[in-house]
Amino acid sequence: MTRRTIAFASLIVLLAATTSQAHDSENTRLLSQPAISKNHVAFVYDRDLWIANRDGSYPRRLTSHEGVEASPRFSPDGNSIAFSAQYDGNTDVFLMSIQGGAPKRLTYHPSLDQVEGFTPDGKSVLFSSSRDVFTNRYRKLFTVSIDGGFPEALPIPNGLRASYSADGTKIAYIPIGERFNQWKNYRGGTCSRVWIYDVNDHSVMMVPQPEGRCNDTDPVFVGGRVFFRSDRNGEFNLYSFDPSSKKISQITDFKEFPIIRLTESATDIIFEQAGYLHIYDPEKH
Repeated sequence: MTRRTIAFASLIVLLAATTSQAHDSENTRLLSQPAISKNHVAFVYDRDLWIANRDGSYPRRLTSHEGVEASPRFSPDGNSIAFSAQYDGNTDVFLMSIQGGAPKRLTYHPSLDQVEGFTPDGKSVLFSSSRDVFTNRYRKLFTVSIDGGFPEALPIPNGLRASYSADGTKIAYIPIGERFNQWKNYRGGTCSRVWIYDVNDHSVMMVPQPEGRCNDTDPVFVGGRVFFRSDRNGEFNLYSFDPSSKKISQITDFKEFPIIRLTESATDIIFEQAGYLHIYDPEKH
């Protein structure tokens, strides 16, 4: 397995510039909700949005608003970042350049709008929201143009944690919210399941689960496979599913701390584990 941990040595230097205490760059922690593009990584630190080069060099803060920013995702060309932010008393979808500047607001609804990613052509942001359901226990998937306008609902009854395939013909998602955040090792009837929706014929394929259930979540398409995190063998680790062969493979084997968040670019996967950020290249595995 080829996996690289980002040390973020220069980030430690930046954050510790006003202190005389020495810091260990190998123990940079509390970097969360990562996103990755060809040249950059983005992440949340201290409730603000940051960006750095892929090796962790040249980190800089993109936002400083008192509202909380979350769920950053790079556009397919890597030039923009969509994210959710609690500005003006509500969580909506915003878009900004990787160079910084004023964020552009894309949604205006009192329900929480959580960024999930982009459409493959980069023209719209994919997000989940409870704006169109009868209870806050569920969410639906929507797209909104990067130029603004009224969001469009996808023809999927319920969904979140979603990702498009490269050709736009498939969407991997989970249909209901995650229960394991309240009950670790939850195995009840609402365990998280990964479904793969076919845009053309509206059929759905579910990633197989073991007897006794498990929690599968954060599905992402990379190179024709669906990668996701699962607690099917104990702690949350990285797995892959090949829709053609139906084969499931376990990729990581963390035992002490789980994988928390998982996102993708066209070629790579980035995830958070024990406060570190890890990059995984599926083509080298």
